[in-house]
Amino acid sequence: MENNIDLEVVEAFGDEWTRFDQSQLSESDQIEMFNSYFRIFPWSKLPNNAVGFDLGCGSGRWAKLVAPRVGRLDCIDPSTAALEVAKKNLSSYQNCQFHLASVDSIPLKDESADFGYALGVLHHIPNTETGIKCCVSKLKKGAPFLLYLYYRFDNRSWWFRQIWQASEMGRFFISRLPYAIRYFLSQIIALIVYLPLARTALILEKLGFDVDAIPLSFYRHRSFYVMRTDALDRFGTKLEKRFTKTEISQMMERAGLENLVFSDRAPYWCAVGYRK
Repeated sequence: MENNIDLEVVEAFGDEWTRFDQSQLSESDQIEMFNSYFRIFPWSKLPNNAVGFDLGCGSGRWAKLVAPRVGRLDCIDPSTAALEVAKKNLSSYQNCQFHLASVDSIPLKDESADFGYALGVLHHIPNTETGIKCCVSKLKKGAPFLLYLYYRFDNRSWWFRQIWQASEMGRFFISRLPYAIRYFLSQIIALIVYLPLARTALILEKLGFDVDAIPLSFYRHRSFYVMRTDALDRFGTKLEKRFTKTEISQMMERAGLENLVFSDRAPYWCAVGYRK
């Protein structure tokens, strides 16, 4: 029985990837964002013609850069709309297979995958830890799993966390509005909040200042298209969880992963572990 899924969230992401199919994403943005998530991924440890999976593939933006490096990539998503976008974006890759499925029903044999990853996905389901366990069950022993979950700003100052709390109130109300309205408001937020803060951080960085503490400084080198996409992701999603580094580590270990490695750079806390 599938119960580790929120159908409203799935529908919201289908709407997001239809609006932002990543066709306007620049190659530089794509590569730089990919590297920020995958910089700790052990490519050199994968076997030749490795077989792996992208859990919650969305538009296929990560798969587009993973597919050329591996033998086969199984792209899995519970949204029909998102999967159609992914099929379009990955049409030139013959080694991608597409599966309409939730994390509870991954259509792969247990212990069959040489690697797997779930980036920005498992914090949007009712039981995140169970979702991690479902992913790990598909990995061969010793296979790596790359995970990114929203973090609870445990490495940030108290005032940074207060700013997030204020934004969380906005997300709570906006994410419950009709799709057209939440889309419109998210784009206003991208314009009047994301863009000014990101560009201010960029200017200060060029002047020699450390800008890591500035909210949204992660976007200082990103295009406005990326900001618009992520603003809709942030404020348009009803179910969102956040975890500390310790909590993420504990969930990964209980799921059967070991030798964990956490990235020391944004986005926090990107982590990789290996199936025991």
